[in-house]
Amino acid sequence: MNDYHAAIMTALDRIEREEQIRILYACESGSRAWGFPSKDCDYDVRFLYVRPVEWYLSIFEKRDVIERPISDMLDINGWDLRKALNLFRKSNPPLLEWLQSPIVYKEEHTVAEQIRRIAPTMFSPKSCMYHYLHMAKGNYRMYLQGEQVKIKKYFYVLRPILACEWIEKHNTMPPIEFERLVDDVVPKGSELRAIIDCLLARKRAGDEMDYEPRINPINEFLEERMEYYEVAAAGMQTPGGGQEQRIDDLFRSALKEVWEKGDEWTYGLSKY
Repeated sequence: MNDYHAAIMTALDRIEREEQIRILYACESGSRAWGFPSKDCDYDVRFLYVRPVEWYLSIFEKRDVIERPISDMLDINGWDLRKALNLFRKSNPPLLEWLQSPIVYKEEHTVAEQIRRIAPTMFSPKSCMYHYLHMAKGNYRMYLQGEQVKIKKYFYVLRPILACEWIEKHNTMPPIEFERLVDDVVPKGSELRAIIDCLLARKRAGDEMDYEPRINPINEFLEERMEYYEVAAAGMQTPGGGQEQRIDDLFRSALKEVWEKGDEWTYGLSKY
């Protein structure tokens, strides 16, 4: 991990220089953050960034994401803070997951913590449940309907369905770690729990978990829960809103925090 951590930090520093940005926050977002990486899986690095103040003072729409081709097991891309905050207003689950990742590569400014503090007031159980439900249904349809299935894909359907269970139970954003979801919403001693624990043990032992006969108890559980949450999601709450000024203030304070001392990449806030 140390070698890749150094490579990730080097890549992030290079992106800052090449794009003339400041990275506010960078984390791991994929199966490594979930707690069950494959031996050869990529490092899914996601980051939030700001550009110099003058970049935002334009009538033209500009590209607000930075993506780099996957190379040497590094999959790195990021969102401009303005894009991120607009998605935050809609309770965007990927962004909320990034901010609670157990693997943080960089957090040099206060904006990520500011977002975390107000996240509970922006959380929409309805939109988040629909997000996880659609993820589960898409992965189930693609990977788990044959008699022979790729066993590791069960995690990619179980995780979003268990996230729906968490939302229904707690009315909060579910944790990113798969094992925390299992411990909270799958009863110990149940057949389902025993099967999941066995799959996790195999995954951690490095088992590639290729094509095998489908596991009917899991399929039956998933099908029943997907049908249930299709109905339940429609009755979930939406956030009250009214946070627009607070989010605008957060955006401006982030720009000020990063750039107010002046930099060769900006004319500085005082100019405007």
